[in-house]
Amino acid sequence: MIDLHCHILAGLDDGARTLEESYEMARVAVAEGVTVVAATPHVRDDFPTSAERMEEAVAQLNSDLAANEIELEVLPGGEVDLAWLTTMSEDERRRFTIAQNGRYLLVEIPLLGWPLSLEAQIFTLRSAGITPILAHPERNSEVQANPSLVDHLVRGGARVQVTAASLEGRLGRRASQASRRLLDLGLVHIIASDAHAPDVRRGGLAQAVAALRDDGLARYLTWEVPAAVVAGEPVPVRSVRDRRRRRFILF
Repeated sequence: MIDLHCHILAGLDDGARTLEESYEMARVAVAEGVTVVAATPHVRDDFPTSAERMEEAVAQLNSDLAANEIELEVLPGGEVDLAWLTTMSEDERRRFTIAQNGRYLLVEIPLLGWPLSLEAQIFTLRSAGITPILAHPERNSEVQANPSLVDHLVRGGARVQVTAASLEGRLGRRASQASRRLLDLGLVHIIASDAHAPDVRRGGLAQAVAALRDDGLARYLTWEVPAAVVAGEPVPVRSVRDRRRRRFILF
């Protein structure tokens, strides 16, 4: 599996605090079958991570993991706050894209309220050749009340990442129900850990895969789409049965 949302870099945000925690998070990922993670530190007012700091931390962690014989590849990335998108230079924005391929950028969706500028910012990113990946919209209160809010954004070119712990229930009933509804609507493209520490929202991809009870869909969400994102290729299309309307829809 490939995990495209992970706060594994020590000391940059509210994720791993020490290198030892980073190593333990890496061991948890490897034990679950993860071979690649994207390091996605927060980029926002309370954690104003620079591209340079992120790049240095990724290089150091990859070196340390190799020295400790932990077989995990860490890629550059970032979880960028909507407000920061408007102030970033084109170069800095590219450096925070997943694997720095300039194609996919993880955009943080707030837990409360619905950003009125979101649709316009998606359009701006798409016009620049960047596909936004919406991070954990199932945890947003507005989406929990009305999951179909996400449909318009996906039609506008965004892609959606759901957190593994939401899907299998560790983040509460509302997040779990919203993630299931988004899956039913064909609006989920990626499952990721959003892991912050070895024992806080740890890994969980294997548990989420088990909760899906669909090997083909699990492979699509944890390998096929993430591999395309890392390579900078278009997200593959998958037909799924919408359980409510009993018809086939496309991601």
